[in-house]
Amino acid sequence: MHILVTNDDGPPSPTSSPYVHSLVRELQKNGHAVSVCLPHTQRSWIGKAHMIGQTVKPLYYRPSETFDPSPSAASRAQGTTYARPNKNRNEEEWILVDGTPASCAQIGLHHFFQEKGPVDLVVSGPNYGRNTTAVFALSSGTLGGALEAAVCRKKAIALSYAFFSRNHDPTIIDAAGRHSARVIEKLYAQWPEDKSVDLYTVNVPLIEGVEERKTLWTGMLQNYWGEGGPCFEEVEGSVGDEDEEEERIREGEESRASNGLDSKANGDVGEESQTRYPHRHFKWAPRFTDVYKSVEESPPGNDGWAVKEGFTSVTPMKANFWHAATHLHGEELKLSVPGSSRGTAMPSSTLIYRPKQHFYALIAYEDPYVQPLILSALKKIFPPEAYTLLSLPTSAVPGETISLSELLPDNNNSPVLQITPYEAIDWEYVDSHPETCLVNSYMLRKALIRKHFLWATVEQWVAKRPQSVLKTHVKRSEAFELDYAEFLDDALVEAFDLRASLERNASAEAGHKTEWWILKPGMSDRGQGIRLFSSMEELQEIFEGWEEDSEDEDEDEDGNGNGNGITTSHLRHFVAQPYIHPPLLLPGDNHKFHIRTYVLCVGSLDVYVYREMLALFAGKPYVAPGAGAPGGADGDIDLEAHLTNTCLQRSIDDGTVRRFWDLPLAGGVEQRERIFARVCEVAGEAFEAAARGSRVHFRPLANAFEVFGLDFLLDAEGCPWLLEVNAFPDFAQTGEELRDRVVRGLWEGVVERAVEGFFFSQEL
Repeated sequence: MHILVTNDDGPPSPTSSPYVHSLVRELQKNGHAVSVCLPHTQRSWIGKAHMIGQTVKPLYYRPSETFDPSPSAASRAQGTTYARPNKNRNEEEWILVDGTPASCAQIGLHHFFQEKGPVDLVVSGPNYGRNTTAVFALSSGTLGGALEAAVCRKKAIALSYAFFSRNHDPTIIDAAGRHSARVIEKLYAQWPEDKSVDLYTVNVPLIEGVEERKTLWTGMLQNYWGEGGPCFEEVEGSVGDEDEEEERIREGEESRASNGLDSKANGDVGEESQTRYPHRHFKWAPRFTDVYKSVEESPPGNDGWAVKEGFTSVTPMKANFWHAATHLHGEELKLSVPGSSRGTAMPSSTLIYRPKQHFYALIAYEDPYVQPLILSALKKIFPPEAYTLLSLPTSAVPGETISLSELLPDNNNSPVLQITPYEAIDWEYVDSHPETCLVNSYMLRKALIRKHFLWATVEQWVAKRPQSVLKTHVKRSEAFELDYAEFLDDALVEAFDLRASLERNASAEAGHKTEWWILKPGMSDRGQGIRLFSSMEELQEIFEGWEEDSEDEDEDEDGNGNGNGITTSHLRHFVAQPYIHPPLLLPGDNHKFHIRTYVLCVGSLDVYVYREMLALFAGKPYVAPGAGAPGGADGDIDLEAHLTNTCLQRSIDDGTVRRFWDLPLAGGVEQRERIFARVCEVAGEAFEAAARGSRVHFRPLANAFEVFGLDFLLDAEGCPWLLEVNAFPDFAQTGEELRDRVVRGLWEGVVERAVEGFFFSQEL
């Protein structure tokens, strides 16, 4: 391949152009014919400019075989420059012109190197510094050289190195050269034949191990200069400039001639009183604080983010100023009739436009609390031309699959996002379109969301990893199955810890403190069917009571549940856990609470813990179970003092749901941060335990994401205990006051991390 190399940094120099020599040598080593045409000096920040009215003159540079980019080598000659070309055609010679990078591309393509045949590819760079984000790219001479080649109908790549130290390490630079050559060759080999791409801009981070890091397709981050950050710095006008001095003298002469008797006109006062502006010079001194801040605050998937994370970014481009507000294309701009205040126009028409990066979205969450927040998040993160909303078919039946192939127009290969209830997900379509279809749930995840599976997952993980944080943050569970109350004794044969505890309670030995247990149906949610007990008799009464209610279900037209808040279909699998007593209570507030943490899982498998956690409080003051009624039955216990799930409370007030970070914990900010750090650790290891240790019951998908609600209870020492993991959590319990801050922010993060990351950031 014949490659023309240009740049905006000029010939090799440790101080201004430390990378080009290494890249040329690497391309030559790979067997390519490399021609080089560079500016004779630094031409950064000049964009795609040409200098008109100037005769561009070449110089001839003979590079050294090797090059030391270290700053210490700045004073050592490494290559020589001549005014006339070398007569020895076998000696390597580069062209230096006193023009711009764009001029170098033109001159290199059309006026030199014809003996090597047509140029196949133009590489502009490597630039001394990154060219990520719009602010850098719009002014980049490196991109300017590649753009000029592209409008000359040549394939072009703008290459930039993002350095993090000016102490140029030759080993890292050589590795970046090897990596860049591989990227260049790969891009050239798979260049689209449909002319959808004119050039690529590639940004390579100068870090150790860059060859082993990912190379990602990215978009270019749209950012702007800060409003309060001018790019030029005022300096005093130079009195040594002859032309300016002459002009100033002439201004004084003109002033004296106009009124020889006026002392002010004779220059007896300062210049500022005679001119509109004080005379200043301006020096280029851009402030990059806001530019870097825009990268820090941006979602994943753009070029700035990729380089910040240590990845190489590849951004496909067209050689044009692309369009904005494409949703207006085809619409008429309605102008007022002259002399009239009303706007009249010809009937408007709409033309359908689909950009290259476009996806369809079926958003039918079936929760009026959440649905508008998801739509709002899409609208905030993506421009309107990036996606098209699909309407829910009128034939859709709740609880049944929605066929995506029937909804999508034209063909089944269109990128599509589906956010619906689990039962509506078209799993067959998801499986057959792993690159283009993204859904909001994993197919298998009962290793965590089923209570009787959760402990099995943790127990298996901890058995192999005794030091796991899960050992001290998940209570042991006794899982059992029971169809009829009369078989309870048989069902608990292997529940050794539970039976031993109940026997100790029954013995009522002196000094023995009653051990309470909490019973949970294994497949229920929203707190249904939870009971407290401390004896076998109490447990027997609980099941006998459910059986009596079950017999009355036949009289219930719906047949969906009973008065005790439990669905009969859930009455088979159960778990019993030691009840956490005493819980942490706030100073001056004796209401029990638990922490609701939202966790986003993306692909297979990235886990994100949402910082905005909730504290959900019981509706009544906490009373130790059995207090005042030792050995009493479950009916003597007011569950509203113990259950913090808002779905079950009849006495919800304004303080039932609060923001965790606003809780007045005794340890203040430090205690809240410690709790959050431990919650993150436990959540991360729980999902790792499921993904690695229980693959039959938890299987992440690369083209899926899911939001889980994890509940933690703090014991009196402030230790968070994982209670359960909920799929499709009930967001409505957040209420209206915290809706925007917590739930809206969560879904905006979900769309940024999961949706944008899937559709607009794929590995090369």
